[in-house]
Amino acid sequence: FGVSTVAVDRLIKRYAEQVGITTDVSAHWLRHAHASHAIDNGANLVDVRDTLGHSSIATTNKYLHGKRKNSSSLKLGL
Repeated sequence: FGVSTVAVDRLIKRYAEQVGITTDVSAHWLRHAHASHAIDNGANLVDVRDTLGHSSIATTNKYLHGKRKNSSSLKLGL
């Protein structure tokens, strides 16, 4: 692609600031966000794994940050 990770991160931070996102963002942060939002919206875990280029579901699971409203504990009445 010819663009360094540092350059991409700078662009992401600049555009995030322009739209009022104050979270410390990066390309890696976007990957985590993509995975979490995909799963929250019903995507198949295998499809998310493949999209991220992971060879293991265990790696993909580390990227998932589910919302409290989707917590499995709610299904158990905890």
